[in-house]
Amino acid sequence: MNIVVCVKQTIDTEAKIALNKDGKIDANGVTLVINPLDEYAIEEALRMKEKFGGEVTVITLGGDQATATIRSALAMGADKAIHINDPALGEVDEGSAAAILAKAVETIPYDIILAGVMDTDNGSAQVAVRMAEKLELPSISSVTKLELNGSQATALRVIDGGLATLEVSLPAVITVVQGINEVRYPSVAGIMKAKKKPLTTLKLSDLGLDPSDLVLQAKVTQYTLPNPRQGGRILPGESAEATHELARILREEAKVL
Repeated sequence: MNIVVCVKQTIDTEAKIALNKDGKIDANGVTLVINPLDEYAIEEALRMKEKFGGEVTVITLGGDQATATIRSALAMGADKAIHINDPALGEVDEGSAAAILAKAVETIPYDIILAGVMDTDNGSAQVAVRMAEKLELPSISSVTKLELNGSQATALRVIDGGLATLEVSLPAVITVVQGINEVRYPSVAGIMKAKKKPLTTLKLSDLGLDPSDLVLQAKVTQYTLPNPRQGGRILPGESAEATHELARILREEAKVL
């Protein structure tokens, strides 16, 4: 079985975010990691390989720094990687990322494509499903349990207020959520082996694309940081008096009532 996993490098969710003078996220001194939800996709791919045999290929789009993310995925147990890295590529939105990844996937054999349901920096949950449309493949999102039986996949997905079971024919694109499995840590042996595993670097021209072909459909114009947390308040007086004051605060100040 040929399993493809699309991964993205994101800012560590534990990092303290700051904005530079241009109002953009300042990445200086910030740790970059595999998108945490993509780690669940990698783990699910490795379990498929262990059960059915085959090969796991990870694909990522990004600059030189994304190599570290690729090596981490290879250290977990993936067999090879494709890194789309083109200095001519400027800003990328979900639509252009989906188009580029689809072209890269078309260069290799695949039976199933996995990814995290969304990235933790933008949270759009669009790239994988838009890639599926480009590839003319069925897709199932927010999967918390996945079973394969020949050319069929049965997925339990999260929906508003419950769960739904869907069946789909392979090949298909599946995005997974936290809790589908427990992600393994790379072993020392895995880290050493990762340095020797195949890593193919592609430019847009290798995929038959030109930067001018990728028109942005969405653009972030401004980032803002959340208001800093304020300390707690102690309401004086007896219970009835304090309760009355709490209700007033919630209604007039917090405006949640």
